[in-house]
Amino acid sequence: MASQIKQPSHLQEHTKWRLTNKRLILPIVLLALLTVTNTREITISVLSDAFWQVATYVAATLAIYHAISSRLSNTNKLTGLLNKSTYFQVLFSASMGALPGCGGAIVVITQYVKGRLSFGSVVAVLTATMGDAAFLLLAAQPKTGLLVISVGFVVGLLSGWTVDAIHGEHFMRPAIKDAPIPSCTNKKEAHQPPLKLQGHFWKWMLLPASVIAIMGSFQINIDHFFHLEKGTINIIGAAAAIVSIILWAISRDITDYESAVSEDPKEQANTLFQRVAQDTNFVTSWVICAFLLFELTMYWTGINLASAFTEWSAYIPLMGVVIGLLPGCGPQILVTSLYISGAVPLSAQLGNSISNDGDALFPAIVLAPKAALMATIYSSIPAVIVAYGYYYLFE
Repeated sequence: MASQIKQPSHLQEHTKWRLTNKRLILPIVLLALLTVTNTREITISVLSDAFWQVATYVAATLAIYHAISSRLSNTNKLTGLLNKSTYFQVLFSASMGALPGCGGAIVVITQYVKGRLSFGSVVAVLTATMGDAAFLLLAAQPKTGLLVISVGFVVGLLSGWTVDAIHGEHFMRPAIKDAPIPSCTNKKEAHQPPLKLQGHFWKWMLLPASVIAIMGSFQINIDHFFHLEKGTINIIGAAAAIVSIILWAISRDITDYESAVSEDPKEQANTLFQRVAQDTNFVTSWVICAFLLFELTMYWTGINLASAFTEWSAYIPLMGVVIGLLPGCGPQILVTSLYISGAVPLSAQLGNSISNDGDALFPAIVLAPKAALMATIYSSIPAVIVAYGYYYLFE
């Protein structure tokens, strides 16, 4: 019976793609840059690096993550333990926030709204979560990624316990109990042709792309190894990046701020590679935007942004914290991309990682706006302390 229920007309409009989709602006701009002689080389280099050095590793990380998640038991064995004490609630919430992506944090938000978790748990999960930026950092710099996630977990844990000790577990709890819960999986998009194509693209590309990416990481000249003309592998990588961006662009339109900066909603029926493709292409799109803005700004102005940021080094950690206050994963991926490229220091990355709430802030704003605002303020305090503590001690 459930499968026969039709979607509301406004959801059908969101799942259809049209030639006027605003996401198509990105591939159109990329193709335009490729046609201009002066920007062609930079654009190919950025697209190639984004595909081989970022997208492939992100896809591999996501494939492992989703494969493990799908095999975990859905039975909730923690219910009894969580009901005993807010101590365990905060511990559970910080652990869920430390998981890459938005899923763990959204689980905690919904349980708080239903009266099952404390306000300190909300602070803990929003402080600990990095959203989709965690996948990017883990793929590009695994050791740093684990360090940042660990710091976020510890800070979230301490923040949650402190908030519960000050305010008590029922602080700012909304009256809503059984309201519909916005989440990453509330729209019927599993059968879209663009989504199927995205899934097939990464299903067949992941293994060969991973081999090439690993060879590149070991400084192997791939063109020479496969007897190709110089620059061939860069062109292949750029072409693959363009294809993945086009598939991402036609899968969903931009209708508001949330649809622009958050990952695409997922349906439970989505296959493993469809989930991998959705998140990978979303992260890759923002990474390409960040890398291109960085490279083209230096090319057109002659200004070395890394040096320019150094002159304002005392304000950069604060910049990371402030951007982290913006809802959605997109702005946070920009900061992580700048860190990976060497433009901003680790202090800014730490501040952003702790202050940012990822996509989990959207359902929090809908279901408990006052609690969401207060939790965001609370998470920004330790973010400033950690960012500037690291800045003054190590940078």
